Amino acid sequence: MKLGLQLGYWGRSAPTNVPELLAAAEEHGFDSAFTAESWGSDALTPLAWWGSQTQSLRLGTSVAQLSARTPTAAAMAALTMDHLTGGRFILGLGVSGPQVVEGWYGQPFAKPLARTREYVQVVRDVLARESAVVNEGGHYSLPYDGPDASGLGKPLKSITHPLRSDVPIWLGAEGPKNIAMTAEIADGWLAIYYSPRLAPMYQEWLDEGFARPGARRSREDFEIAATCQITITDEPDAVRAQIKPTVALYVGGMGAPELNFHAQVYKRMGYGEVVEEVTELFRTGRKDEAARAIPDEMVDETMIIGNAEYVRTEVARWEAAGVTTMLVTCRDAAQVAAVAQAVL
Repeated sequence: MKLGLQLGYWGRSAPTNVPELLAAAEEHGFDSAFTAESWGSDALTPLAWWGSQTQSLRLGTSVAQLSARTPTAAAMAALTMDHLTGGRFILGLGVSGPQVVEGWYGQPFAKPLARTREYVQVVRDVLARESAVVNEGGHYSLPYDGPDASGLGKPLKSITHPLRSDVPIWLGAEGPKNIAMTAEIADGWLAIYYSPRLAPMYQEWLDEGFARPGARRSREDFEIAATCQITITDEPDAVRAQIKPTVALYVGGMGAPELNFHAQVYKRMGYGEVVEEVTELFRTGRKDEAARAIPDEMVDETMIIGNAEYVRTEVARWEAAGVTTMLVTCRDAAQVAAVAQAVL
């Protein structure tokens, strides 16, 4: 089992202790560190700024949103970061949801799987640098051939040679079709709200992708990185109470009532009635009630909260369920050290 430090995206302002967290992560044997983006801070700038102070950690985005940049721009960022880190970069991508894609980026959300497949292929073509990049797909035409095209565009090949032509691409995916496609075209799966109890279902979806013609990976060399809140404490009830408002936000407040991918994940776990109640409470302004409606077992389904012995036992269960990396959020260097001691 490997550990990754999940730095996430910023809230109202930038966190101030990230350099200390990264130093502790390297000191205590963490494998990687990841940043994210929603509709505030971006994923790449903090990763480059803070990552410049690291020596051994793999540095990744979890996730960079497809609609935030064109596939060639994402490939340029991956190429650049891979050079700057000496081959330590992982490009984690995700489609986000219609609330962000259409509300923030002003782009259509339709056909997310087809867009992802095409996007990843363009990134790989840029990094391969075998020829000028041409794409005639329905989402990212290269050269651009729309009705207002000048006709002067021409296929181009990256000026800069990549350090690695196969920079790892991991995909954030939650639904069965997306997870199967991830196993087919990507090098790893960034899993949010992973439940070891549902591992047989996930494995079935992954196996469908591995079995497709031309699949890049097999189960043996495919990485599953699960975001998991790990907290070592003798007061698990208090920690759960602190976490429940965030779970309520993602389950009841993210996306739209009729299309919330996080809510769908918990419904697959069997919490459909809770999801409906939390959504109703959250969207009518009763956020505190929404948090209180989250049962303890729903938190424990996707997070590990307890003493060191409990954490070690649970992490072993997650590893047996197929997870290769635990992406954990830590509030300070002491927590980084405690998690590493318990897990590694």
